[in-house]
Amino acid sequence: MKRNVLMSAVAFASLATLAACGGGQAPAEDAPAEEAAPVEEATTEEVVEEAPAEEVVEAAPEVEANGTVIEINMYTKDPDDSSALQVYKPRLVTAQVGDTIKFVATNPTHQSSSIDGMIPEGVEGWEGKINEEVSYVIPKAGVYGYKCVPHYAAGMVGLIVVEGGDNVEAAKAVSHPGLAGREFGEIFEEAGLYTGRSYPITRRAAWDATPPFFVCRVECVSGRRGQACQFAL
Repeated sequence: MKRNVLMSAVAFASLATLAACGGGQAPAEDAPAEEAAPVEEATTEEVVEEAPAEEVVEAAPEVEANGTVIEINMYTKDPDDSSALQVYKPRLVTAQVGDTIKFVATNPTHQSSSIDGMIPEGVEGWEGKINEEVSYVIPKAGVYGYKCVPHYAAGMVGLIVVEGGDNVEAAKAVSHPGLAGREFGEIFEEAGLYTGRSYPITRRAAWDATPPFFVCRVECVSGRRGQACQFAL
């Protein structure tokens, strides 16, 4: 009997506890969580367009080449005259506007550069590199003086003549170091453009002591290369 009363009391206490927790109502279902809107990721990466590679453009000649090429060889020793050193061959050429002058590096240590004051006004000259060929298209009538920079004073010079120019006198007036002045004197005379300037003369004198008078015969080299003259006193 006591046991039944005790069990009844426990059951009553359990019911009271359940009533206090929920009043017998079923638990409410949790509301579904709202889905968060996707967030676009901010990007700081910049799209950099690569600049196109610069094209290397060679300087165009001032006039169109006409197809005629005149070659000038650069020699340490003239193949036709072993006594002539550091020479252009030929050292004098005539040309036309549009002709291409090609300096050929036949022997090493030589190059070709135009000389300031010895090209027509308003045109650009040329500057070759040692041991390399250089070509130049004639842009205007006139004379064009040129030199080998390392052998300028040794007389390694030359001249291009294009008829119809007006810079001959200006070209003649240019001063040159060492033997270059004499060489240009010879070249101008060879071209029919006599300079009227004095250049060093090499003399060899021989005395004829035949009585009753003395005669001095002087052989000289002046004007054109190898030209000889004699004077009797």
